[in-house]
Amino acid sequence: MKLKNLFTVRKVLSYLLVLSIVYAAYGIYYKIKYWGFSASPKEVTDVWRIDARVSFKPVSDKIRVVLSVPGENENFNILGEEIVANGYDVVQDKKNNQVIMSGRNKKDKQVLYYRLNIYEDTKNNQLNKSAPANSERPLLSEEEQIQMRQIWELAQQQEGDKVQKVISVVNQEMANPSMSLILPVKHSSKEVAEKLIQILAYKRIPARIARAIKLEEGKKTERPDIKLEAYINNSWNLYDINSGKIGLPKKWVIFQRGGVSLLDVRGGEDSKVMFSVMKSVATPMKMAAYRAKANNKLGNYQYSIYTLPLLEQNTLKWLMIFPLAILVVVLLRNVIGVSTMGTFTPMLLAMSLVKTGFFPGLICFSIMIFLGLLMRALVAKLNLLLVPRISFVVIFVILLIQLLTVVGYRLDSSLVGSAIFFPIIITAWIIERASITWEEEGARNTIQEIFNTLLTAVVTYFVISNDYVRHIMFAFNELNIVIMFIVMLLGTYTGYRLTEITRFASLVKKDD
Repeated sequence: MKLKNLFTVRKVLSYLLVLSIVYAAYGIYYKIKYWGFSASPKEVTDVWRIDARVSFKPVSDKIRVVLSVPGENENFNILGEEIVANGYDVVQDKKNNQVIMSGRNKKDKQVLYYRLNIYEDTKNNQLNKSAPANSERPLLSEEEQIQMRQIWELAQQQEGDKVQKVISVVNQEMANPSMSLILPVKHSSKEVAEKLIQILAYKRIPARIARAIKLEEGKKTERPDIKLEAYINNSWNLYDINSGKIGLPKKWVIFQRGGVSLLDVRGGEDSKVMFSVMKSVATPMKMAAYRAKANNKLGNYQYSIYTLPLLEQNTLKWLMIFPLAILVVVLLRNVIGVSTMGTFTPMLLAMSLVKTGFFPGLICFSIMIFLGLLMRALVAKLNLLLVPRISFVVIFVILLIQLLTVVGYRLDSSLVGSAIFFPIIITAWIIERASITWEEEGARNTIQEIFNTLLTAVVTYFVISNDYVRHIMFAFNELNIVIMFIVMLLGTYTGYRLTEITRFASLVKKDD
C-alpha cells in the first residue's frame, strides 16, 4: 500500500519534473562553459584581425621567408588563419609556430600577408605549464662573474620575486659604467630582454623573449612589444621589462614566444614586417562551433540544432517559444480560471501580434471581429446549415483580409495591412463562436469571452515578445522539457480555480 502511494500519478510527475530540472540545469551549464552561450541576446564577442605585412627586395633566385606566428595564448583562441603569398610554396610548421614561404625568380618588391583572426576567451588557458629544461649557466669571464654577483646582491634588496628584483636592478643600474659588462649598452628592448635572460640563467631560471601586440583598432606598428617570460614557482610568468609587472595586460596578445627573430628572409634585403589590427564582433551562437572545438566538445555540438541552416533555425526559434506560450495559457485557464474562445486561440493571436506589432494588431483584429460579427448576424436570418455558414464566414474573412491589405498598401499604413498575419480559420472560428454565444448566452457573456481571449493573448504576447525570453528558450531549449512536466503536473490539479473561489465564496461561508 505504501509503495502504491509512492508511485501515484502526481508523485511520478513530480519526480520527472525534478529530473528534468536537473537535466536542464546541466545542459545550461554545459552550453555556457563549453559553447560560450549567454543568457543575454545582446552580448557579443570581440573578434580581432591581426595582419602581418611582410615586405622585402629580392636579391637571389631562391627566396625563403620564415615568419613566427602565434601558438598557445592566454585568454585568446585562434578563429582562423589566412596566408596571401601568390607564387610561393607555403608550409605551416605547427611545432615551431612558423610559416615558411618559399619562392623562385622573384623580381621587384615583394609583399606577403599573414592574417590571423582571434577571439577573446577568458576561460581559455592553454599555455603549456610543463617545466622546461634547466638553463645552462652562461660562460663568463672573471670580471663578468664579479658584476653578476653584484647584481644578484643588489637584487636581494628589491621587492617582488626573483625576476622582478632583477628587472628593478637592471633598470636602476643600466647607466652604471661599472656594470657595463653585464648590463645592456644600447638600451633597446630586445637587448634588455636578452641581458635579463642571461642574468636569470646564472641562477638557472629559464626565461625567453615574448613579443606582444596590443589589440587596439586601427593600430599599426612595425615592432611588437618585447616582454620577458620566465619559469618560476612552477609556472611560466610574463613580465614587463620596464615595470616588472606580472601578467599580460588586457587586450594584449602574445604573437611569438622564444625564437631568435620574428622574421627571417633569405634571398632578400630591406625586409620588414608591419602589423595592423582591426576589430569586429560576433554573437556567442556564431562563435559556439569554435568554442566547442577549442574545448574538444565539437562532437556534441555537431548534433545540435545550432548547426542547421539559418532558415531552419529561424523556424525552430518560433517552435521553441510555443511551450512557454502554452504554459501561460494553461496557468490562466486551469489555475486562474479565465474562460476563452478555444484553448489555444489566445496563443495563436499572441503569435500574430508579434508579427503585426501590438497596437496595430489589436486594432486590426478588433475591426475584423466587429465586421465579421455584423455580417454573421445578417446571414443568421437566412437559416443556413452549419458547414455552409462557417464556410461563408471563412470566405468573408479572406475577402476582408484582402481588402484591408490593399487599403493599407494604398494608404501606406501598416495598421490595416496587419490583417494578413492573423490566422484565417481561427478568426472565422472566433466570429462563429461569438455569434453562437451571443444567441445562446447573450451579449454580456459574448463580450466577456472575447475580452478574456484578448486579455490572455496580450499576457502571452508580452511573455513571448521579450527578446531575452525568446533567446533563452532557443539557446537553452532543455527548458521545454521542464515546461512539459509542469503542464502535466498542472493537469492533476482538481481544486478550485482563483475565479471560482470568489464565485463560490457564499457557499463556502454557508457550509462553515
